[in-house]
Amino acid sequence: MLNAFKNHIEKRFPFLKNSRLVIAISGGIDSVVLAHLCHKLNFDFALAHCNFNLRGKESDEDEAFVLDLGEQLDVEVFVQNFDTEAYAEENKCSIQMAARELRYDWFSELAQQLNFDYILTAHHADDNLETFLINFTRGTGLNGLTGIPELNDNIARPLLPFAREAIEAYAEAEHINWREDLSNTSRKYLRNKLRHDVVPILKEINPQLLDSFQSTLEYLNDTADIVEESLNAVAKRAIKDLDENHITFKISEFKKVNNPKAYLFEMFKDYGFSEWNDVVNLLDAETGKYVTSSNHKLTKHREFLILTDCHSELDSESIPINKSVTLSAVEVQKGKVQTPIGILFFDEADALKDNAQTTIYVDVEKMNDPLELRLWQKGDVFQPIGMKGKKKVSKYLKDEKLTPIEKENTWILTSENRIVWVVGRRADERFKVTDQTNKILKIELK
Repeated sequence: MLNAFKNHIEKRFPFLKNSRLVIAISGGIDSVVLAHLCHKLNFDFALAHCNFNLRGKESDEDEAFVLDLGEQLDVEVFVQNFDTEAYAEENKCSIQMAARELRYDWFSELAQQLNFDYILTAHHADDNLETFLINFTRGTGLNGLTGIPELNDNIARPLLPFAREAIEAYAEAEHINWREDLSNTSRKYLRNKLRHDVVPILKEINPQLLDSFQSTLEYLNDTADIVEESLNAVAKRAIKDLDENHITFKISEFKKVNNPKAYLFEMFKDYGFSEWNDVVNLLDAETGKYVTSSNHKLTKHREFLILTDCHSELDSESIPINKSVTLSAVEVQKGKVQTPIGILFFDEADALKDNAQTTIYVDVEKMNDPLELRLWQKGDVFQPIGMKGKKKVSKYLKDEKLTPIEKENTWILTSENRIVWVVGRRADERFKVTDQTNKILKIELK
């Protein structure tokens, strides 16, 4: 196996030979064999072990084993202890997902802090097959069937072509010791059920199963490349504009393709959407209809679909300001207030000039604390300057024909909960400068 591993490195991972590496090691046979192979090839590496504190004494014994292995191989060992159960409960996820998130977050932090070039994990061919079957049984798109990537950013998996059987044979031939995780025998995890009950039957049917599976993965990845090329072409035509807050898509481009649902799925799957029939229905929905995921919102606006972040935190954000424009809650220097939409400048004016979208003039004496800058809310009412009657902010924004993203990012400046300014759009009549005004305040947004 050593020669096969060396040849695989030469062909697929030649850059590892001159890189600083950290090997994710559990103490199990796969990661221990990977460490020994890298040692045989004189790689520059350290070991990183996660103690998830899930198996009591066994977890501590795994940690001690890895420390001993580090001494045996004369390499540095990093160990991190986690309260995995507490993390899972706090983040409302499974123990397995919690361990995965903790593991990879720490590996990434370790690599960044200590300048490791790559993180090596010991995933092998059987792991790849099991992951494929897990995704297949749960339902997935093409990407879920293309296997574990052998290189993903700075995470490399050099054992991916090798079968578990070959790894075990190498460990026995080289008299390599490892730790057995008894939880791997438990059938309560789907992966273990597949490993112990399903995969052996498949291998009995086809003794060359892993070779056949590898060929299938190659075909699927080739198909995925074609899909990606087609998707990029449609995206290039469909995207009207984008910035850090939103992406606007032309609906007409989705309607031109033979299978709009497939393109919508591929375009928006990474944003957490799951109700794909509802997404497809947006193509013919009325303006204002939308579909949400846990962190994104897709809105129909005339002939467009607009993708935005969900502003759960932003919606509740407000910035208090007092009339002297000094408050520790915000950054204020010489009449400047830093806000999420730019800098507000407050300055005394000698004379009145015409209001503009980004500059207004108000009568200071008509304003009272507390002043507050916040996002508009349903039910907000103001008196647009020049009008006698009041108007709902929602109606004003609709009449201005703003897009959903523009509406969601509209802020108002209030005085005792009365709107002084729909910021960047319209001032309020109640605070305008008159012949009786003694002090004029200029407020400008830049």
